[in-house]
Amino acid sequence: MSWSIHGNGKTITAGEVVAPEERLHWPQTISIGTQHILAMFGSSILVPTLTGFPVTTTLLFTGLATIIFLLMTNNKVPSYLGSSFAMIAPVISTTQSHSMAGALGGIVMTGALLFVVGLIVQVTGTGWIHALMPPVVMGTIVALIGLNLASATLTPMTDFPVTTFLTVIFTVLATVAFKGLLGRLSILVGLVLGYLVALLQGQIDFKAVGEAHWIGLPQFTTPSFHLDTALMFLPAVFVLIAENIGHVRTVGVMTGKDLSKFNGRALMADGAASIVAGFGGGSATTTYAENIGVMAASRVYSTAAYWVAAIAAMALAFLPKFGALVGTIPVGVIGGLGIVLYGMIGIVGARLWIESKVDFGNPINLMTAGTGLIIAIAVTSEITFGQFKLGGIALGSIATLVVFHLMRAVAKLRGNDLAKESTES
Repeated sequence: MSWSIHGNGKTITAGEVVAPEERLHWPQTISIGTQHILAMFGSSILVPTLTGFPVTTTLLFTGLATIIFLLMTNNKVPSYLGSSFAMIAPVISTTQSHSMAGALGGIVMTGALLFVVGLIVQVTGTGWIHALMPPVVMGTIVALIGLNLASATLTPMTDFPVTTFLTVIFTVLATVAFKGLLGRLSILVGLVLGYLVALLQGQIDFKAVGEAHWIGLPQFTTPSFHLDTALMFLPAVFVLIAENIGHVRTVGVMTGKDLSKFNGRALMADGAASIVAGFGGGSATTTYAENIGVMAASRVYSTAAYWVAAIAAMALAFLPKFGALVGTIPVGVIGGLGIVLYGMIGIVGARLWIESKVDFGNPINLMTAGTGLIIAIAVTSEITFGQFKLGGIALGSIATLVVFHLMRAVAKLRGNDLAKESTES
């Protein structure tokens, strides 16, 4: 909880960065913290808006999650923990079948499993994770999460086409039209401009804003636990593992430090944060890539800036009128942002294949990815297996794991070189 002052505390010498254990003077640190708030804001409020969770409650727990993460990583790994996109589908599905409380139970179970994985990683390292989920498997699971959510954008496109498609256009153009921080806030820019389009068409009702108080407690909800929801949330655990380990690796490269010893701690911290959020009514959390962009641009990796962002986010949670204003975001805007967001999730999976040079000439890789994706896209509702009800993401993820490891095991028994080639990709 102490930071040394970098240089003169006001400027950064060319070629240098402000390390996690350093900080600039507080005015400059608060300025960087404000940029981190802006970077995480659009995505963090979009998740509860899509799932129906209270926005202010989610903001409270993102701030608290960030503090938990910083403490559990000894204040050495700079990160903001925002709302997890990987949880959108299981939360929506579980809310429909078991209410919001049931979805919160799923978040708690996910956090607990992630915490256990973190404990194991802290002791054994990450080798077993790569063996369980080689690039073809991980890329497929990430991709199918985004593609399964695509059907949720059909109603906005049908009912509010102008608002929906203009929101898409604003968002994608903002990404390339603006430089620096504003270019990284394309979701927030698209949200604001899409909101104005909806406002001009009379699609927004401000009644709830007028009735809300300026200051008050966020809405808290306790979880309920259902066995049939466990498998729905399992795929999200795989994604959270990849996001956390990837974040630690990226920050290590950018700062020139070996942070691999914090992989287990990062996973445990995110797991603990999601457990806390689930018990209070907040969305599950994950490390945010959006904030990596702020660090890259500013060259400030100080964890002090994240403390500023976390405290500010928690303060926003006690402004009910702010939460009510966010709640007025119309369906068309949400749908437009969903098109961009879900598409990006899907393509991130494909990027994992490309970066790892997955060989789709190998039938093990080809059938693994193809089977998982088709099941996830085709199953838009739940299929019942005894006491379990599984959606497309859970079924697709299970199929991906089973097909890959089954084909590889049989090929290995038969002495087929395809088994070895599939893990080398």
